[in-house]
Amino acid sequence: MRNISDIIEQYLKKILQESPNKMIEIQRNDLADEFQCVPSQINYVISTRFTLEKGYVVESKRGGGGYIRIQKITLPQDCSIDHYLFQSIGEQIDQSAAEGVIYQLEEAEIVSPREANLLRTAMCRDVLALKLPLRDQIRAKLLKAMLISILTR
Repeated sequence: MRNISDIIEQYLKKILQESPNKMIEIQRNDLADEFQCVPSQINYVISTRFTLEKGYVVESKRGGGGYIRIQKITLPQDCSIDHYLFQSIGEQIDQSAAEGVIYQLEEAEIVSPREANLLRTAMCRDVLALKLPLRDQIRAKLLKAMLISILTR
């Protein structure tokens, strides 16, 4: 059985998908009431599962009439995706950011779930057992090389 965080995440992704502009505004308390959970559970889901690395921009306005706005960032659909990815990765990348890039590629169906799992495994700090900043530099080079191989298939 899925936990409440998974259910809330799937609900938010569903309404985002149905939104014509890939943006939603929600009231934290209303959503907490709907799922019969505490408002901090909504905060947890949004802060851990709707991050910039995973392709989302989150804005919030506090106070009366406040809201949380979640917008899905879409990857470029043309050949500039290579440029976008390499600019996002840069000369070094930490594990969390690398996993976010992989997540976006999997969500956009640019890489298969199997490829995404292989990429995530290769990006793990346990696999790249080097000291910083060398680890992040090697991770960036490795991720770029693997993506070139996948994207030119």
